Amino acid sequence: MPVITMDGPKLSLEQKAELVKAFTKIAAEVTKIPEKSFIVLIEERERDNVGVGGVLLSQMQK
Repeated sequence: MPVITMDGPKLSLEQKAELVKAFTKIAAEVTKIPEKSFIVLIEERERDNVGVGGVLLSQMQK
């Protein structure tokens, strides 16, 4: 079973549902694998837990 992983910010339940539906639909179309075969994992990251260029995202936003 193919696995799609999304690392990103906190999302609402509605946003997560929309992403899962869209990722699955497009991946199935491109790969010709049935939608029911896909697993989508969403990893939410706090801005305090992500660094870019040596600086935390939470500090960059200030």
